[in-house]
Amino acid sequence: MATIFRDLSYRHQWLYDAISRVAALSVGGEVCFRQLALRGLTINSDTKVLDLCCGSGQGTHFLVKSSQNVTGLDASPLSLTRARHNVPTASFVEAFAEEMPFADYQFDIVHTSVALHEMKQQQLRKIIQEVYRVLKQGGVFTFVDFHTPTNPLFWPGLSLFLLLFETQTAWELLKTDLVSLLTETGFHVTEQRLYAGGTLQVIQARK
Repeated sequence: MATIFRDLSYRHQWLYDAISRVAALSVGGEVCFRQLALRGLTINSDTKVLDLCCGSGQGTHFLVKSSQNVTGLDASPLSLTRARHNVPTASFVEAFAEEMPFADYQFDIVHTSVALHEMKQQQLRKIIQEVYRVLKQGGVFTFVDFHTPTNPLFWPGLSLFLLLFETQTAWELLKTDLVSLLTETGFHVTEQRLYAGGTLQVIQARK
């Protein structure tokens, strides 16, 4: 069940942006946060990038600085309206992440930012399978999302954030072995990095 704060943050863009900026301070600010999952990747103007669950285009905004072939996908019409306004140089598609309307082997990179924790376990498995399908051979799936803190001092802050702004699926993600899920699908996990006392993880996996 969504909290009232979660509903308000999605209804009012200024509130969502403010929350995002505050949360990103733990890794050096929003600019640093939005680029965590892109570190070490080579992206040029011809790289075909999918920004999965793109929301209002916060991450898409950084992707179009490197590639002229960026597509954002989201299931929310409201978010996509905002995304088209915020990032007019990208293409956007309204669809569910577990049923993507793309051909096989279409993208070089699939990127998503703090979105997988919103999915139920069955959805999560289907999304990973769909990402594998639409990636070209050798393509990379890269994402940032929540992780069980490795530093106990970070547990209170993460717990409060999840209680105020997230649903049960976020708590379930903390117990999910994403590396194993990716490996079972056929991915080769090339990197897993932890930030902010272990509360955030970045995983890069190659098809």
